Amino acid sequence: MIKKAMILAAGFGKRIRPLTLKHPKPLLKIGNETLLSNTLKFLERFGIKQVVVNVHYLGEQIIDYINNNKFNLTIKIVEEKDTILDTGGGVLNAIQHFSNEPFIIMNPDTIWNSYYLKELKLMEKKFFKNKKNKCLLLVVNKKKSFDQSFKGDFNLRNELISRKDRNSLNYIYTGLQIIRPEIFSSLKADVFSINKIWNNLIEINELHGIESNIEFLHVSTIDIYKNLLKKNLDVK
Repeated sequence: MIKKAMILAAGFGKRIRPLTLKHPKPLLKIGNETLLSNTLKFLERFGIKQVVVNVHYLGEQIIDYINNNKFNLTIKIVEEKDTILDTGGGVLNAIQHFSNEPFIIMNPDTIWNSYYLKELKLMEKKFFKNKKNKCLLLVVNKKKSFDQSFKGDFNLRNELISRKDRNSLNYIYTGLQIIRPEIFSSLKADVFSINKIWNNLIEINELHGIESNIEFLHVSTIDIYKNLLKKNLDVK
């Protein structure tokens, strides 16, 4: 059973400006929840006990928000004070909090709902069924994306992820993965994207994926955010 998770909350949210000029993207609201609280409560419902949240841009607002709201989780905040470390560097900077146990990484800008719980449980089962699994992504066919501007990140066949045909990448990363901390053992503290990890695993045919069947709602641009608000979503 996975008991720990990390939420990536350090980004600038440039595509949501001007809304993110004064407030960080994870604190944007969908219904009665912020993107961050929605993600935290999702992890709580799944059974996660400890969560690491990395912060950089307007990070003090996120810290205050977490301190002023009650969540049934142990939450550790890791500040990237001087430089934003990107997705991969941000995880490596916090890796000591995960011991040697697999953990979940989530992006808060996807609107997570209870339907994803079943898919995450399936991911957990498949991840531990094969002890060679190093990283397992939840991906979705781009046809299911509310934002139709996404070009696609991957190919998926027999639960194996590749990027062989760049002209027909039909799957999008949802923002949810299970990963083993030892993957980062050979990397030095630096600014780098999690794509560096994924590409290394793709080269040796060891990046795996599960296909989501849920409509992909992701706060990608300010126009998409405004249109999502019009849907009056129930994020529970």
